[in-house]
Amino acid sequence: METEQTLRRRIKTVGDLHAIVRTMKVLAAVSARQYEAVLKSLDDYNQTVEMGLQVALRGKVFDKPGRPRSMADSAAIIFGSDVGLCGRFNEDLVNFFLQQMDSLRVPQSARTVLAVGGRIHARLSELEHPVRDSCLTPGSAAAITSTIRLLLAKIDSWQKQGIGRVLLFYSHAGSPALLHLLPVDLHSLSGLSQSPWPSHVLPRYSLDSENLLAALIRQHLFISLFQACSASLASEQQMRLRTTQAAEKNIQEKLDALAAEFRMRRQDAIDAELLDIGAGFEAVSSD
Repeated sequence: METEQTLRRRIKTVGDLHAIVRTMKVLAAVSARQYEAVLKSLDDYNQTVEMGLQVALRGKVFDKPGRPRSMADSAAIIFGSDVGLCGRFNEDLVNFFLQQMDSLRVPQSARTVLAVGGRIHARLSELEHPVRDSCLTPGSAAAITSTIRLLLAKIDSWQKQGIGRVLLFYSHAGSPALLHLLPVDLHSLSGLSQSPWPSHVLPRYSLDSENLLAALIRQHLFISLFQACSASLASEQQMRLRTTQAAEKNIQEKLDALAAEFRMRRQDAIDAELLDIGAGFEAVSSD
C-alpha cells in the first residue's frame, strides 16, 4: 500500500506530464492552423500560374504522356515526420507507399527513394527498404521554400540520370495520397486553354513561347511540391493534436484517480487519528 508521501510524489509527476502534454497539444493546434493557412494562401498563386499556362498553351495540342522507358526509371519522394507522437502517421504512409509501388510493378531494388523526415526514413529502414536520400522536414512554414528548392534540385539530378517518373507520397487530411509529379501531363494541362478568360482582352507576351512554357511548368512543379509538403505537415500536426488530446484525457483520468486515492488515504488517516483520540479519552475517563 502506497503512503501519502508516495502518492503526493506520483501526483506531482503525473501533473508535470499533464502540463507537458497540454503544451504540446496547444503547439500542435497552432502549427496545424499555420500550415492550413499556408495551403490556402497557395490558391491565389496557383491560380496565377494556371492563368499563365492558359495563355502559353493556347493553340497547342499535346498527346497523352507515354510510359517511362523502363519501370525502373521511377523515383519517389515520401513526406513523413521527424518527431513522434503522431499515431500511425508514418506507418500508414509507408504501407501505402509499398502497396502503390508494388501495384506499379517497380522492383524494390530499382526504386529511387527520397525520405523527407527521420521517422519515415527509420520506418523504411526497419522494413529493409533501400532509401537513396533523405532530408529533414521543414521546422516552420518559412522553411518550406528552402526544402522545396532542395527537392527540385534533386529532381533535376534524377532527370539527368534518366529517371522519367517522379511520384509524391504524402498525407492529406489524415489519409495517404499519391501525386504523379513527372512526367507532366501537358495533355491535361492543355485543357486550361479552353477555360474562359476573366476579361475581354487576352494578354500578350514577349518571351519565347517554349521558354515561357518551361518557366511556368517549373512553377507548376514548385506549387505541387509545396502543396504536398504543406499538406503533409498539416496532417502531421492534426494527427499529433488528436494523439495529445487522447493522452491528455488519459493522464487527467489517472490524475483524478490518484487524487481520489490520496483523499481516501488522507481521510483514513484522519479517521484513525480520531479513533485513537477517542480511545485515549475513554481510557483517561475510565481511570
